[in-house]
Amino acid sequence: MTESTFLVVGLGNPGPAYEFTRHNVGFWAVADLADRYGSSFSLNTRQRSEVASVTLPGPAPVKLVLARPTTYMNDSGTAVKAIAAFHKIAPDHVVAIHDELDLDPAQLRVKFGGGDNGHNGLKSMRAHLGTGDFYRVRVGIGRPVGRQSAADYVLSKMKPAQVDEMRVDAAVAADAVEALVREGLVATQNRFNS
Repeated sequence: MTESTFLVVGLGNPGPAYEFTRHNVGFWAVADLADRYGSSFSLNTRQRSEVASVTLPGPAPVKLVLARPTTYMNDSGTAVKAIAAFHKIAPDHVVAIHDELDLDPAQLRVKFGGGDNGHNGLKSMRAHLGTGDFYRVRVGIGRPVGRQSAADYVLSKMKPAQVDEMRVDAAVAADAVEALVREGLVATQNRFNS
């Protein structure tokens, strides 16, 4: 029985200043996955990330290497490339979980490949992996109302009620990752894409 391995990267910014911002929903989703299987993160300075690993049980076990880059969002690709190289994981077994301005809160889409749509974390991953052919779990955060810039919006601290809603969205993103690695893309899109 062989085990396949996926690298699941939660995109975000390190440090308490960014913890409760919309840009960090990817961090929350990978933390949720680690918690589900009793794993914890440890700092890996060479891989410029906090890394945990879990094995999803079943007839065909799947290993997930979970990562929260300690680089800032704009340089996420440096960490992703280092972890993927160390674990010998090809780009088509990489899953990025990230915030998406073009989807409303509580909406989620799973896709393979594509552009970066102005998302600096994805842009950095594409540059360092040399391809955009990796999975994306896009977690909707909506667009700012009024004149607030997108950058200010994604980096501003959320209100407690918004934090609670985002935790639910992060848990759904974690569910989508489990479905993706076990059931494949089409089945996952049919279940989760809203």
